[in-house]
Amino acid sequence: MKIARIEPFILHIPVTGGSIADSTHRISHWGVVGTKIVTEDGLEGYGFTGTHADLPSDRLITSCIRDCYAPLLMGEDASEITRLWLKLARNPALQWVGRAGITQLALAAVDVALWDLKAKKAGVPLWHLLGGATKQKLDAYNTDIGWLSIPKDELVEGARMAVERDGFRRVKIKVGHADIGTDIHRLEAVRRAIGDHVTMAIDGNGKWDLPTCKRFCARAEGLDILWFEEPLWYDDVGSHAALAKSTSIPVALGEQLYSLDAFRAFIAADAIHYVQPDVTRLGGITEYIQVAELALASRLPVAPHAGEMSQVHVHLSYWHQATPLLEYIPWIKDAFVEPANVVDGYFLRPQRPGAGTTPTADAISRYAKSIA
Repeated sequence: MKIARIEPFILHIPVTGGSIADSTHRISHWGVVGTKIVTEDGLEGYGFTGTHADLPSDRLITSCIRDCYAPLLMGEDASEITRLWLKLARNPALQWVGRAGITQLALAAVDVALWDLKAKKAGVPLWHLLGGATKQKLDAYNTDIGWLSIPKDELVEGARMAVERDGFRRVKIKVGHADIGTDIHRLEAVRRAIGDHVTMAIDGNGKWDLPTCKRFCARAEGLDILWFEEPLWYDDVGSHAALAKSTSIPVALGEQLYSLDAFRAFIAADAIHYVQPDVTRLGGITEYIQVAELALASRLPVAPHAGEMSQVHVHLSYWHQATPLLEYIPWIKDAFVEPANVVDGYFLRPQRPGAGTTPTADAISRYAKSIA
C-alpha cells in the first residue's frame, strides 16, 4: 500500500437548528478537516479531525498536513501505521513546535486515514480489523437535546421526546450558567420529565472554578447524575482530584487532552472516573488505543467524546471492552457513506469496510471550503 497522493480537505456542516451554545462555545457549523490518502493501486483512505469551522484555523491544520506531513509520507507503506505515527509525531522539528494543538489535530486526520486504508484493504470494518466486537449492543447517549442555549421548556420537551419517541435511555445536559440555581432548576425539570429510569449526565465545558463546582454538586447530588463532565479547566489535575474527593458525582473528562501522558496524570491523581478520549485530539486511533488500554488497566470505563461525531468511535466502542456507551450528536452523520446511526437508543454496528470516514460526493459538493 504505497502512498501516492495526499489531498487535504475542509468541510463545514451546519449544526442542528442553525446554532448551538454551551458554557464556553457558540457555533453554527462543525468543521470536518482532514485528508484523503491514495495508494498507488487507487485505494482511498479518509481521516479528519473536528473543529468549530473557523476557516483560518482549519487551514492551519490542512497546511500542516500538506506541507509538513505529506513530504514525510509520500512513497511510504500505508500499512505500517505505528511506524508512520512515530515518524510524524516524533519528527524533531515538528515535535519542537507541536505535541498538541494544530500538529496533533493534523496527525489525527492522517492516522485515521491510514487505519481507514488498512481496514478497506482487509475488506472489513475497523472494529473487525481490531479484533472483533466485544458487545452485542452499544448504548447511545443523546447530547444534542441538552445544549445550554435551549430554553428550559424546549429542553424538557426535547429530553422527553428523546426518551419516549426515539428510545434513548441516556441523555446529557449542559450546565454552566452564572447562577448555578438556573442549572439546578433545569436539571430538576428534566429529571421529572424523563423519570428515574433514564440516565442523565451533565457537562460544564470547563467553565466553573472549584468552589462553584463544590456548591453546585452539593445541590445536584440528589438528581442521580451519571457524571459531571469537564467541571473545571481542562488541564487542572489538582482541582479535579479535589472535586472528585468532595462529591459522590463521578467526574468525566478527556476531550481536551492531547496525550497518553495527560490521561495518566489524571488517573494517577484519582481525578477522573469516566475516561473520555477523542481520536481527533489524541493524534488518531493509534494513541486512542493506548489511552483506552490505560483506562482498562485502571478499571475505569471509557466513554469517547464525539469530536468526529462518533463515525470512528462507534467502531472503537464496539471493539474495546471497557466502553459501555457512546455520545450521539447527529450533525455530520449524513455526510458519510455509512452514517453513525442510532435505533431505539443503540448505535448500529457498522458493516462497510473501513473506519466510517468516507464522505459522500454530495457532502463534498455542498460543504467543501478552499484550503488555500
